[in-house]
Formats: sequence, structure tokens, C-alpha cells
Amino acid sequence: MIDRGHELALATQARLLGVARSTVYRKPEPVSATDLAVMRRIDELHLEYPFAGSRMLGSMLANEGIAIGRTHVRTLMHRMGIEALYRRPRTSKPAPGHRTYPYLLRDVVVSRPNQVWAADITYIPMAKGFVYLVVVLDWFSRRALSWRVSITMEADFCVEAVEEALSRHGKPAIFNTDQGSQFTSEAFTGLLLENDIKISMDGKGAWRDNVFVERLWRTIKYEEVYIRACDTVAEARTSIGRYLDFYNAGRPHSHHGGRTPDQVWFANLPPLAVAA
Repeated sequence: MIDRGHELALATQARLLGVARSTVYRKPEPVSATDLAVMRRIDELHLEYPFAGSRMLGSMLANEGIAIGRTHVRTLMHRMGIEALYRRPRTSKPAPGHRTYPYLLRDVVVSRPNQVWAADITYIPMAKGFVYLVVVLDWFSRRALSWRVSITMEADFCVEAVEEALSRHGKPAIFNTDQGSQFTSEAFTGLLLENDIKISMDGKGAWRDNVFVERLWRTIKYEEVYIRACDTVAEARTSIGRYLDFYNAGRPHSHHGGRTPDQVWFANLPPLAVAA
């Protein structure tokens, strides 16, 4: 988001984006091998116990012989972009200048492709580092419509994923996300509004509002990410792309009675209009 070649001063850019000026000038420190190993284990525990916060995760790690303080666990969770998931009062504030939207899907029957899309970001561990993955998912078919891998959690790669999904698959009536700063950013919400798409956002920490994407994370991590220690970002991107192709076209889905997301998607798309 910060453009060092822009005519605006770095301090001005930082102020407009609502970030501390010190973070603009400070060079990021590489993550140690020890922390990477702990982050990998935190990721696994978070999938199993999404309600666990830094205190509980710290205790779980200690029981496994990993000596780590709660503050350090909290720091690593923040770096990974995860938090304990449970419904709380809406007391948190969105990023400066970012608007949040109400949750629109309660009691809504999703009965066709392109009725509701959802997007989310997850942490992907590698052999010597990590990346972030965003996926745009069709709720009805559970089909992954587009995805992007990034080394940062800025909004750009999320916007690119949505742009690809819109260009290839039409557009949904409703788009659901959590209240993360990437999804409340003007670039992201503006793209949806420009396409006359209704915006729905989960309650703060309400993981069940976007449960289908959460299930995808569990599937892709246990069936691909954790069994392949990718060395580079390019390898991770290739691995994830290969798996998502299999997920869409080759992996039977229990919710669909053994049919694949592709089969459900194409079987339920409305017929194309034929010109007279």
C-alpha cells in the first residue's frame, strides 16, 4: 500500500492509511526457525480448537514441551492473522475510514450457484517461511472460483482474486466476508458496490458465519499443505493451485452426496440465453 516512489511523503501516506510512521521505515525482521515451527503448531491447534485464545494455546504448547509466554503466542497469532473465534459484542472498531456491513445470510436459503460468494484469508506454512492464501468460494457448490497467494496481508491480492472471479464466473447476489481490514477496505468494498453486489460481513469473531470457507482451510491444509513442505513461494503457489483444481474437479464432496463441486456448479447453472 505504501508507495516509496509516490510524490506524497511517506509520513503523509502513513497518516492517510492509518498506520504508524515507524512501521514504514522499520525493516521487517526475518522470522526465526524456532518461531516458524511454533507458528506451524499454532496453526494446527487453531484448526482443531478455533475457540482457543493465546492463554489456552500457550498452555497447550507448554504441555507439549514448548516453552513460550502468552505475549509471544499473541504476537505470533497476530503475525499469522488468526484469533480466538467466538461471538463477542461489537466493541471493536474497524480500520480508520473503513465501513462494516451487516450479516445478510441468517435464515437465507442458498439454492443456486452465484447466489452467494464468500472469501477469506488463511496462513500457509512452508518449510522456511509462510504465505497467505485468499480464496473466493461459491456457497452453493463449494467451488473455489479464484485464489491468490501473497507474502503480505494487504488488500491488493484479495481484490485481484475477486476481479478474476467476476471476469470468469459472472457475479453473485451477495458477497460474504469477515470484518478484516482487507475486506473492509475501500478498494475491496468499492469493487463489489461497483458491480451491484450486496455486501455481507460476519459478526466479529463469528467463524460460523463463514463456516464453508473455514472447512475448506481444514481440507486443504490436512490434504496438501501439511504433507508438502514447500521451499519457495512459487512452489507453494503451484502446490495450492494443483490441489484446488483437484478439489473442484476430482474430490468427492460429502455434502453433495459424493459429487464434486464442479459437477454441482455446472449442473445448476441457469441455461445461457439464446439470441433470436
